[in-house]
Amino acid sequence: MVTFVNKLTVNGDVEEFFKIKQSLTEFMSVQPGYRSSSMLRHVGQRNVFIELADWDDAAAHQAAVRDPEFQARVKGLGSLATVEPGLYEEVAEDGTDGV
Repeated sequence: MVTFVNKLTVNGDVEEFFKIKQSLTEFMSVQPGYRSSSMLRHVGQRNVFIELADWDDAAAHQAAVRDPEFQARVKGLGSLATVEPGLYEEVAEDGTDGV
């Protein structure tokens, strides 16, 4: 399993940001390999969010983001928010892969 972590700093219209995010979540939630997702809001900076999404593997996530429908839905997000995405895997306390 991998976790997609995305820090989003909204610099534009927050309502429009949430519309786009809702559309993206609807699309992603029916893709093969998708498990779950959640979004957190920074307590001290109300325009900063962390999106978390669990996927079976990196290939499933990459296939979803390459889909033309995803590309159409994500259009416009860049003008509303600074996006800092990454895929992460769990590591043991000793730093080895997997737990």
